[in-house]
Order: sequence, then structure tokens, then C-alpha cells
Amino acid sequence: MYYSDETIAEVISRNDIADVVGMYVHLTKKGANYWGLCPFHGEKTASFSVNTNKQMFYCFGCHKGGSVITFLMEYENIPFQEAVKELAERGGVQLPEVRETEEDVRNRNFIQRLFDVNKLAAEYFFKAAKTERGKLAINYFKKRGLSDETILHWGLGYSQPFSDDLYKFLKSKGYNDDFLKDTGLVTISERGATDKFWNRAMFPIMDERDRVIAFGGRVMGEGEPKYLNSPETKVFDKGFNLYGLNYARHSGKNFFLLCEGYMDVISLHQAGFTNAVASLGTALTDRNALKLSKYVKDVYLTYDSDGAGTKASLRAIPILEARGITVKVVNMQPHKDPDEFIKALGAEEYQKRIDNAESSFFFELRIKASGFNMEEPKEKNDFYEYVAGRMLDISNELERSTYEEAFAKRYKVDLKKFHELVIEKARREGPRKPAYGTDTDAERFPKKKFENAAEKKMDDKILQPQRLLLTCLSDDPGLYARISGVVDPSEFTEGLYRKVAELAYGFCKDSGSVNPARIVSCFEEKEDQEKVGAIFQTDLPGEVNDAERAKAIEDTVRKIKLNSVEEKINSAIEAEDGQLVNELLKTQTALKNRKNLLS
Repeated sequence: MYYSDETIAEVISRNDIADVVGMYVHLTKKGANYWGLCPFHGEKTASFSVNTNKQMFYCFGCHKGGSVITFLMEYENIPFQEAVKELAERGGVQLPEVRETEEDVRNRNFIQRLFDVNKLAAEYFFKAAKTERGKLAINYFKKRGLSDETILHWGLGYSQPFSDDLYKFLKSKGYNDDFLKDTGLVTISERGATDKFWNRAMFPIMDERDRVIAFGGRVMGEGEPKYLNSPETKVFDKGFNLYGLNYARHSGKNFFLLCEGYMDVISLHQAGFTNAVASLGTALTDRNALKLSKYVKDVYLTYDSDGAGTKASLRAIPILEARGITVKVVNMQPHKDPDEFIKALGAEEYQKRIDNAESSFFFELRIKASGFNMEEPKEKNDFYEYVAGRMLDISNELERSTYEEAFAKRYKVDLKKFHELVIEKARREGPRKPAYGTDTDAERFPKKKFENAAEKKMDDKILQPQRLLLTCLSDDPGLYARISGVVDPSEFTEGLYRKVAELAYGFCKDSGSVNPARIVSCFEEKEDQEKVGAIFQTDLPGEVNDAERAKAIEDTVRKIKLNSVEEKINSAIEAEDGQLVNELLKTQTALKNRKNLLS
């Protein structure tokens, strides 16, 4: 789908970026920009900036950046066209009818059909639970303590005990085999078609926008697997989606309860804990943690209290903390899971467990301590050595001191002697990289990652000057008159940079100004938008006066032209064109010797 530059420009102009971002992020005005905690990665110090002059956002921690359209795409996880439509509606812009390519139409229709067929299947399963056979599922839900209101709220249902019942129903609605095989609802083979789910209590899985994207099913009676999830499809990604997030995001709570399964989430919501979510049939992933970090900065793990649940908690803690999330662990002993706990002791007691949740640091130490015989002096000392090493993972000295005091008090250890042990261990082993999320944004998100020194050298030499000139041009469009006849967009050696330069030059020529947000929105892919957004965040270090800035721009133009000539020389050498090489070498020498390129 294509919208004209003029339409995109109007949509951006009607949606001030500070106003839109401010609906999701608490912003504070400091100097020329607004600042807040980045919604795309966890952080304790605000590195997320919004520039209203450029109508751009940029995070100096994770380096995401772009226009108001980019922000909505990233935050809501929606495509370019949908972000434009939402902002157009917000800004009162009437979008023109646009012609889509055949591929656009196919993709849009296919995705919409997936949502439609999943919704239809959810309705089918829900109605099936009202049948005589469906009493199996209803009785199961009732036995688990769910009310009629809860069953309705979550759209719980039943899949009939026939291997092709849903398949026949969907065929009767006009869906063909070629489409159905990609839905995850049925399996099509040479032997025929079979339903993915049959004779199971059904749990529709919804995305953040309340659209049915998949299903989970719990077998009724004997059978394996006990729980079954839909396979991944174009609308369902197990490692990205979270069960219950569509409700939890509106809970108004500043933390989430992270569970293991559907019933835990549903039971907690029914008990009033509407901020509960769960990962979907897989161990918690970094992408799950990233999604959680968009909504909350604190997560309380309420996994099963058995050995498997403890291991799952230990795996999840570093993943969550690496995203800047503070983690606590809810102790549900003597009960196995939240569902069982709520039934036995009630919501009030569960709230007390939340209030007294254990920090992830001491949870880990408690589990680790169980592996040592604390009655044996050597093993006890080995445990203290281990803890001293973990203290070194905490880079902030004040925070580390607090943990040392808490540990000494909890384990009845002499604080002074333990502190000396930590110092001694640091001397023996040297500084350590933080194991979890206690390091700084600068350490976790280096300004740019390079595979090797040669790649970094190439970036510093070639791309840095190009970024700087484009940023200077956006800050001072009057610069165009001085550089347009000296450095051409074709001399920007990297494809994306060349396209940005062409757009910037074009806008300067046509309107006398550069609108970075408008340039960003000329690229539909989110990754491209973020790269373009980063281009316009380069500036001269420190405070410079007009003369120093003019000289820096002169030097930057010279570097760009020399890099372009050098690239042409290398190409000519490969082509064994000696005459061209000699001509280019003369050009290179002239560029080096010329004092004022922009005069």
C-alpha cells in the first residue's frame, strides 16, 4: 500500500511526536528536548529523547529512533500502513484511496483471513462447550473453580471428540485446503485432513489488540500431550506473545505476575490479580522479556514451587534483568502453583505473599545454599566464596554495599570480614562483567557493535562523516546552497545513506528545509526507519562556535569526497583501468591540496 509524501507529511504534522509519545512514556522537558525512560528496553536513567523540532525520537541506550510513525509501529507492533491509519484518525486526516500492489492485497487478505478463521474457530469451540459432549470441558472448568463469568470472559470452549469436526465446519464456511493448512488449526496430508485439537478444553490465545491468534488445549481424560498449543503461524509467535497480556496491560498495576500456564493466569484474574500473564508453551524468551519491559519495570515470578518451577525461575531471572526488569519471586509453599494457592488460602493470603516476595538475588542465593552442607566449615566457606563472587556482578558500589549488609544479616555473617572477602576476591579475579541487569546502559548497549576492528575503522572513516553532514543539513537547511554543487548524493557510498541524501537534497531544493521525520517515513520497513532515525542523531562533540562548526563541516565534506574517490580508485584497479586510476589519483591530490572546498 502506498501513500504519497504529501499525505505522510500531513499525518506527521497533525500528530506532534511529544504528544503521541507522551501517551505511553512519561516525558520531562530538559533543554531543547523531552526525556524519559525508554519503552523499548529497561533502564533506570532516562536516555530516551524526543526532539520536537525534528519530530523525531531517539534512545541513546538501545539506539532505536525514528518518526512518530516509527514509534507507533515499534510500540504497538503494527505495520507501517496500520500506524499511518491510526495516526491519521487521531489527527483528523482523511486518507485518500490508494492502489495496492497485488502482493500487498494478497498479504493483507491472508493475514485478515487468519484472524477471521481463528475468531470463527473460537466461536465454534465456545458453542461446542454448550453441547452435551461439551459438558466434559464445562465440568473441568467448574471443578477448577471457574465461574460462568470467567468462562465467558476468556472465551473458554471445547473441541469435539472427532478428528475432523472443525475441519468440516470450516470447509462448510468456504475455506479451502490450501488456506487451512497454514492456519495451524488442521493438518492436511495424503491421508486426508485432521483437526489439530480434538476432545480438549480450549483456551483461545489473543494478542494485545484482542485478536484471536492461536489456541491452547487441555486433553479431557487420558492422552498426550496433556497441554497442546497451536503451531506458529503468520500471526502467532510463541516466543513473542504472552497469554493474558491483552487484559493485563489495562490492569493499572505497575508490575506483572508471570505464571507458567493458562489456569494460573485465569485463576489469578478471577481472584482480582488482573496483571497476571504467562509465556506460551516454551521457556521465557528474550523477546518475551522485551515485550514485558514495554509495559512494566517490575515482574513477580509466580512459577510452580517444585524443582522444575525453581529451575524455570532461575533461567528467567537473568533474561528479565538483562532487559532492565526488577525481579522478585513469590513463595507459594506449601502449594504448587497460584491456582492451587488461591483455592486453598484465598486472594488475601496471596497478596501477602506478593508483599513479601523475595528479591531475585536472595532467591538465587537461597537455592544455591541448599547445595552446600552449611554444617561443614569448608562447604560453608565455599558458599561464602560463591556469594562474594556474585557480589562482584553488581557494578554499583552503593547497591553492592546494601546487598552485602542484607546478606550478612540474613546469614549471620560478620559484615566486615565478608566485605574483606569480596575485596580479596576482586583482587584475585579482577573486575567482572555484570551477570544480570545491573550494568549500565552504555555497557549493555554499546554505541555501535562491530564484528572486528576493520569494520569499526570503516564506519569511523566512511559512514560517520556522512551521518554528520546529513544531521548538520537537517539542523541548518541553508547549508544546502553551499554543499549542493560540491558534494553529490552519489558520493554517499552506502545505499541507505545515499537514498537519505537524495531525499534531503530534494526537500531542500523543493521547500528549502529538511524534515527528518518525513524522510524516515519514506521507508516502510521498521529496521530501515530506525537506521535512518539514527543518522540524524550525529552531531559535533561538545560546544563549538560558528567558526569551528564551519571548519568541521568543511572537513566533513572533504572526507566524504575523498572516500568516494578512494572507492572509485579501488574499482578502477580491479577493472585494470590504468588511465582512470591516474585521473582519479590526480583528483584525489587536488582535493587534499585545495584549502576551501565550500568557498
